Amino acid sequence: MAEYTHQIGSHLGQLGGYYDTVGSIATNVANGFTMVAVGDLIVSRPLTRYEHPGFSDIVKILRDADVTFGNMETLIFDIRKFKGSPEAEHGGAYHVSVPELGPDLKTMGFNIVGRANNHTLDWGLEGMRETSRVLDESGIVHAGAGENLAQAGAARFLETARGRAALVSLATSFAPMSRACDSAGEAPGRPGLNALRLAKSIVVPPEMLESLRQVRDALPDHKAGETDSSRVMVDGTTYKIGNKVGYSYEADPRDVADILRNVRRGKQFSDFCIVTNHCHNPGNWSQEPADYEQSLAHKLIDAGADAYIGHGPHLLRGIEIFKGRPVFYSLGNFFYDDLRTPVGADMFEAYGRDPRVDTDAEVTVDEEAKGYPTAEGFVGALAAPVYYESVIAVSCFEHNQLAKLRLYPVELGYSKRFANRGIPQLVTGSQANDILERLQKLSDPFGTQIAIENDVGVIRLSPTSP
Repeated sequence: MAEYTHQIGSHLGQLGGYYDTVGSIATNVANGFTMVAVGDLIVSRPLTRYEHPGFSDIVKILRDADVTFGNMETLIFDIRKFKGSPEAEHGGAYHVSVPELGPDLKTMGFNIVGRANNHTLDWGLEGMRETSRVLDESGIVHAGAGENLAQAGAARFLETARGRAALVSLATSFAPMSRACDSAGEAPGRPGLNALRLAKSIVVPPEMLESLRQVRDALPDHKAGETDSSRVMVDGTTYKIGNKVGYSYEADPRDVADILRNVRRGKQFSDFCIVTNHCHNPGNWSQEPADYEQSLAHKLIDAGADAYIGHGPHLLRGIEIFKGRPVFYSLGNFFYDDLRTPVGADMFEAYGRDPRVDTDAEVTVDEEAKGYPTAEGFVGALAAPVYYESVIAVSCFEHNQLAKLRLYPVELGYSKRFANRGIPQLVTGSQANDILERLQKLSDPFGTQIAIENDVGVIRLSPTSP
C-alpha cells in the first residue's frame, strides 16, 4: 500500500497549483452551490402523481439543489417484457420497480444516483442493463455498475449551472457473484458493480484468543508452525486480539488503490466530486460505522472527494466534517415504499410461503419482520421505527468552502398500513427533536456540533475551518 500512496503523492505534486493547501484537489464551484444527499431509494412506483401528505415539501427541497443524490437500491423494468430472471443469489430481497419510476425520480429532482449495492444484480445482468437504460433515458446520471470493472468504477459526470459534478459509486456490501472485473488476456471482462472487498475478523480479548488457539491446535487438520500471537484462524474465521469483542475489517489494498485513482480522475475532470459507499457492516443493528470506514473516507477526501456519502444499514449514523468536507456515514432510508412485485420463487420458499396461496406482500412483510435468510439464520430485520426515520442533508457552499449543512428530519410512515408507508414526510416538534438529538449523539464522537433550530439540524463552519 505504501507504493500506491507514493504514486498518489507524486500525482498530487505534478498537478501543482490545482490542489489546495490541505493536499486535496480544491473545490471549484460557484457561490451558492448546494448538494442534497439522501440515503436509500427503495421505491416501487412513481410517487408524484398522487398527493401524498407533505410530499410536495420534500420535492421542493430536492428540486432546489444543484446536485440531488440518492442510492438507487431498486431495479427498473417492465416484468411483462422482461427477458431476464431473478438470481439465485440476491441481496436479501428482489427489489423491482416499474419503468415510470425513472422519469418520476427526475421530476422529484434527483439528477445523480449511486448503483453499487447488494441489489445491483437481483434480476441478473438484464435487470442491471434495463435499469441503466431507463435512467439514461430519464436524464439521471448514475455510477457504480457497468459492463466491466473499468466502467463500473469510473466517475460519471453531471453538468449544473454552478459547476460540473462527478460521482464514484462503490459497495462493500454486495453479493459475491455481482462483482465486476476487467479483461485479462483472452478472458473478457465481467459485468457487475464496483466492489471494495473487506477481510472480516472478530476481535476478542487475550484470554478468549488463547482458548481459540487451543481449539485450533486440537483440530485434526491444523498445520503446525502458525505462530502469530495476535490472531488465530479457526475453520476459515479469523480472530484477532483486542480490548473489546466486536468485528473488524481490512479493505483490500488493490481495490482501494483502484478506487482512489478513479476518485482522483473524477475530480480532475470536474469541479465537485462525490464518493458514495454502500456498507451494511458491521450490520443493520449498528448505529456506528465499521472500523475501516473513517480511514477510507479520509483517504478518499485526500484523493479529491468533496463529499463522502454512506448508506446501507437503513438507519442513521454520525456525520463528520473532515478538512471542510462532509462525511455522512449513513443517511438511512429515504424511500421505503417496498411494494415490490413479483418477489421471486426463492423468497416464497425462504419464508415458508406458497405462491399459490400467499401473496407477494405477505412475503415482503415477513422479510421486513424477520430479516433475510443466511446460513446462521435470519438477520437484518427492519421492523422498527428507527428504520423509518432519517434526514435530508443539504450542503451549502460559499467561496469554494462548505459553509453550512441543514438537516431536515423525515419520517416514513412506520405506523401506516403496508401499502401507504415508506414515503418521507417532514416532521416537527418532539419527533424532529428525537431524530436530531440521536444524530447529535452519533456525530459527537467525530467532533461535529449540530444545533437544532426550528426543527432543523444545522452545522455551521467558519471560513477557516480545517
